Amino acid sequence: MQTRPTDLLRRRRLVRFLWAALTAAVITGLVLSVAGQGSAPSRPAPGSRTAVGLPGPDDLVRTAGDLWADTSRVDLTAWPARGARVNDRPLLARALSTWDRPAGALRVTTTPGTPTDPPPRSPQLLYAGNVDGDAVVLLHDGRRVVRYSEPLGAPGHGALALARADDADVTTAAALVVHRGPRGARYLLAPWIAEARSRDLLRPDSPARPVGVAGDGVTVPVPAPTRKAACDSRPVLQLRSSAAIVEKHAFLLTDLGELSPVHLTYTPLPGHGSPPARQPREATGGPALLAWAHLACGLEELRGTGVRAVNAWDFAEQELPERGGHAVWTCARASTWRGPGDVELVLRAPVSSASALAEVVGRARSTAACGRFGRHVVADVHWRARSGHWYLLAAGSRAVTRIDVTGEVTARQLGRTLAVRAPRDSRVRVSARLSNGTSLDPVGDPGR
Repeated sequence: MQTRPTDLLRRRRLVRFLWAALTAAVITGLVLSVAGQGSAPSRPAPGSRTAVGLPGPDDLVRTAGDLWADTSRVDLTAWPARGARVNDRPLLARALSTWDRPAGALRVTTTPGTPTDPPPRSPQLLYAGNVDGDAVVLLHDGRRVVRYSEPLGAPGHGALALARADDADVTTAAALVVHRGPRGARYLLAPWIAEARSRDLLRPDSPARPVGVAGDGVTVPVPAPTRKAACDSRPVLQLRSSAAIVEKHAFLLTDLGELSPVHLTYTPLPGHGSPPARQPREATGGPALLAWAHLACGLEELRGTGVRAVNAWDFAEQELPERGGHAVWTCARASTWRGPGDVELVLRAPVSSASALAEVVGRARSTAACGRFGRHVVADVHWRARSGHWYLLAAGSRAVTRIDVTGEVTARQLGRTLAVRAPRDSRVRVSARLSNGTSLDPVGDPGR
């Protein structure tokens, strides 16, 4: 009698055999792959930089001239390629190769936090033309703006500037500095800008003056701010967007020495009672211009620091002792392209000049204070009345319900402001109580 495995047993043996054969094949392939790495160079992956090389003029992205009016993304990606030399292949090739390998006597400047790696495969061409004796090319790669410039008589011997531009919007992507000279800065305006004017922040009552704009979007020179100690002028751009973007939208930009001018905004005083939080708005109204007149000269301290926008927040108002007049407490927050922000708190007391520099009462670096995630603030300062008496003044934002003073002087005041007699050199500590019961210390003030 003969016995044979059942069909089930035969299938199990067949599966085991196939798995063993497959494992052997995989091991053999791995051995051959490792052995081959030392004898032959690996081929670049398709689409890699090694495979495709440096982007050329024909690889540049060129946006249609009317795209900005038909897109919900109103930023640098909506800028068309402008300028008389957008088809100058040798100039564009020099700009790209210089970005890829800056060398020699080339001047390279970058704003803080800006990557300096070579261009991606297809950057966007924003501008190429002649401006005041220089050939200028502006490129955008989605996260940075790059300006290449060279003297018309010396091709290849110029300058390269890189700046961050990620998450730019209708205001922060509204203008780029295309050239600086003795007469001031020329800007390339976004295609959605319908009107350009200039005004002096130190003269809030003076009207804005028209700024000439060429057909390719380049402005006439706008005078630069005075950088001397006197600080007698602070010109800014006042731009108005097309009605196709937003109706009656005007805003201010100021030059702080980088490719992108800085957007200036304003947050007004809170209302009475328990008002909702105010949001930053454009700094073109009367109260905004008055606030900025007292802050304008301090903007020079931010030059070259990679600032994207500065907001002046009037967080409290107070009647000064001994009929000293009405004072406003302001927090100016400078937000950078890379994220962190610095703040400066000032007391705007009554003065004879509308542009007198406000008294700084506190500073803090890399803080969330006075911004979207730091809506609560308290500040204090010693102040001298006309009689010669010294007072300790303190004020808090809308959620402050009580202010306490401890140390050589003690006091407690319900509400958002406090004024108490205190010697100028008295050592005190100020704290505030918020409506939710938590305690709040002054910004940038560990106590004194």
